[in-house]
Amino acid sequence: MAKKVVATLKTGTGKQFAKVIRMVRSPKTNAYMFKEEVMPLESVQEYLKKK
Repeated sequence: MAKKVVATLKTGTGKQFAKVIRMVRSPKTNAYMFKEEVMPLESVQEYLKKK
């Protein structure tokens, strides 16, 4: 599996996306959960600014 990851990074196709992990509070249990999303680099700052 490591060879596949290295091969995709060399082609440059994996550089336009970022994995964003955000901590949100559950309305039911009031506990924290982690929400993960993969998105283009251009929209990361906009996503982190919104609540």
